[in-house]
Amino acid sequence: MTTHLSTPPILLIAGHWLGSWAWDAVLQQLSATGLRANALTLPGFDPHDPERRRATLADQAGAIRAHLASHAGAPPRRAVIVAHSGANAPVTLFADRHPELVERIVWVDSGPIASGSVFAPDLPEGVAEVALPPFDELAQQASLDGLSAADLARFRDRAVPVPGPVLRGRVDLPNAARHGIPTTLVCCSIPGAQVLELARSGHPMFAEVAMLADLEVVDLPTGHWPMWSRPSDLAAVLRAAASRVARE
Repeated sequence: MTTHLSTPPILLIAGHWLGSWAWDAVLQQLSATGLRANALTLPGFDPHDPERRRATLADQAGAIRAHLASHAGAPPRRAVIVAHSGANAPVTLFADRHPELVERIVWVDSGPIASGSVFAPDLPEGVAEVALPPFDELAQQASLDGLSAADLARFRDRAVPVPGPVLRGRVDLPNAARHGIPTTLVCCSIPGAQVLELARSGHPMFAEVAMLADLEVVDLPTGHWPMWSRPSDLAAVLRAAASRVARE
C-alpha cells in the first residue's frame, strides 16, 4: 500500500532566472495532498546574495546535496528530483556525482545533458550575467503558450540574471550510473513522440535520453513554463511519479 510516509520527498528546481518562488502554485497542490515537497533556489538566483554572480554549476550541484541533507538528515535521504529547463545542467551533474541519492528524476520540458556540454560556450568572459530578454525574443527560444499577462509580469518582476560562470561552465560526467536512474520526461512544448524520435536519431540535445535504462514519457501540452500555465496538471504528474517510486 502506498502512503505519504513511504513516498520519497520531492525537490523542485526551476530553470534560468527563477528561484523557488516559481513553484508556489505546484507546491500548494502537492502540500494539499500531504506530500513532502520543497523547492530550491539555486546559487546565483538569490537576488539578495552579493556573491551570486560568482556561482558555478558545481556550487549549484553542491547546493542540491546540502538541501537534501538539511531536509532529510545526514546522510541525505533519496529523493525525487524535479528539474525544469536550464536546471538540467546542475541536476545532471548532481546525478552523476550522487546517483545513490536520487529515486527518480522528473525533467519538466527539459532533459539530461551530455558530458562536455556548455550552455553558452561563446559567451565572453567579460559578461558577468545574462538578464531575462524581452518576451518577443524569449518566445523565439521557448514557448510562452498558456502564460497570462499576470504570469509574464511576475516573471519579469522577479527574474534574476543568470550568472556568467553558470552559462560558460562545462559539465564533465564520468559516472554512467546516472543512466540507470528511473526517469520521467514531462514533454510540454515538444511532444514526447518527437523527443524520442530525436533521441533515436542522435540529435545532440536529446542524445542522453537514448541512454536512459528506465524511462517514462508524459505529454503535458502547453508552453515551456507549465508550473504557471498548468500547475494542477503538473502537480498530478509529479504525484504519480512519486507514488510510482513508493510502489516499486
